[in-house]
Amino acid sequence: MNVFDILGPVMIGPSSSHTAGAVRIGLITRTLLGSEPQKASILLHGSFAKTYKGHGTDKALIGGILGMQTDDSRIRQAPEIARQQGLIVEILTDDIDGAHPNTARIYLYDDSGRMVSLQGSSIGGGNIHITEVNDMPVSITGQHPTLIILHRDAPGTIAAVTEVMAESGINICNFRLARDQKGGQAVMTIETDGQLTAKQNRAISQLPNIFSSTMLLPF
Repeated sequence: MNVFDILGPVMIGPSSSHTAGAVRIGLITRTLLGSEPQKASILLHGSFAKTYKGHGTDKALIGGILGMQTDDSRIRQAPEIARQQGLIVEILTDDIDGAHPNTARIYLYDDSGRMVSLQGSSIGGGNIHITEVNDMPVSITGQHPTLIILHRDAPGTIAAVTEVMAESGINICNFRLARDQKGGQAVMTIETDGQLTAKQNRAISQLPNIFSSTMLLPF
């Protein structure tokens, strides 16, 4: 256990699990979209669904979607800022089978019609666990430098990505692949021991069959 696990992050809000973790879930979804969001549909499950108004979970998620960090004082005004910026936000509550009590599923759209979806849980102390991207299973904690790579399920794609990393001397500590169907869309998540750079991420994003490559650095 480290100091962060004991004390939690520097943050706005009464609860690290209901606010800081929620900000990070929203922020990762925005990062995956890769453009300015125009609409957000947020489904809250369990404790998030029951207590989001009192704990400000809705404000935290919206703040993250707007690009705010956990210590941004504007989180308290996030819904108003979203309206001013033309971001349409829909908050729904429902049960998600097998999900952690503090779970949100976000669908985010930009003005070109591009959409990404993400399901993530806030597991305490500001820590999170992302379990789905575009309805495909992943396992991302944000504790390691991570690449989330959306791509076509095609022969040689994994080899091309790992070759870029090998040439840069980066060791992979965790790798996961999911796909919606053979030859369809797939998501590759790679956690590394070494630091990733924008140059490596660009090189991967320009490979054949890659739709997007998103780099997440540790919180």
